[in-house]
Amino acid sequence: MTGTLVLAGTPIGDVQDAPPRLAQELAGADVVAAEDTRRLKRLTQALGVQPSGRVVSYFEGNESARTPELVEALLEGSRVLLVTDAGMPSVSDPGYRLVAAAVEKDIRVTAVPGPSAVLTALALSGLPVDRFCFEGFLPRKAGERRSRLAEVERERRTLVYFEAPHRLDDTLAAMAEVFGPERRAAVCRELTKTYEEVRRGGLGELAAWAAEGVRGEITVVVEGAPDKGSEGVDAAELVRRVRIREEAGERRKEAIAAVAAEAGVPKREVFDAVVAAKNAGA
Repeated sequence: MTGTLVLAGTPIGDVQDAPPRLAQELAGADVVAAEDTRRLKRLTQALGVQPSGRVVSYFEGNESARTPELVEALLEGSRVLLVTDAGMPSVSDPGYRLVAAAVEKDIRVTAVPGPSAVLTALALSGLPVDRFCFEGFLPRKAGERRSRLAEVERERRTLVYFEAPHRLDDTLAAMAEVFGPERRAAVCRELTKTYEEVRRGGLGELAAWAAEGVRGEITVVVEGAPDKGSEGVDAAELVRRVRIREEAGERRKEAIAAVAAEAGVPKREVFDAVVAAKNAGA
């Protein structure tokens, strides 16, 4: 009999949000794989539980090397509990490789549902939540970041991002440039913690606020694009979109084709708008 892999959600702030089953699983698992064993120790002390099984580290730096070891334990019948620093494993945290490897070996995978920064931020944002996309962390480099944002410029579903506090101002400024400064958004900071804050407004307004410096764990929720089709997309807007893509590294020909497809207009219309802007010195 093979064992079971258990993905356990951990509190994103307030330890009292821990599901009761988490303590049971921590006490009974044969192996506890933790993103940070020091944080795990603080969590178990707060929950008043002592793991009876072996505790090992499982983080980005050793994920590839440790996965085969954990799969072997599962094949031998062990119950392996995977916990990360906060939230659900695999969601912008270690876990995907282990889940994929377990599924490939036909090992049972289950979960202890727990707090989620993604869903909590969505619920608090005040933005539509019936359809949404989770985009994780954006690239650190400015050009790559703009390129990634350009890919979802016309996405109508609400967008959710994680971001480091020291990069938040640059990210919001890039979002304001690509999505437009009036696009609504919410910056959710330190969710469920003592200094929880949700700042709502247009992307331009939020970028100006973040320029003063922001601390804590950050989740950004951005309103989806309005359903305008080709209506309202004037020549200046077409040129702006092409320039954003060019600045992100795309060749002009590819940028024009992509913008034409997004806006639902002929490529020739976008080309003419770009040439006219160049001739006008705009």
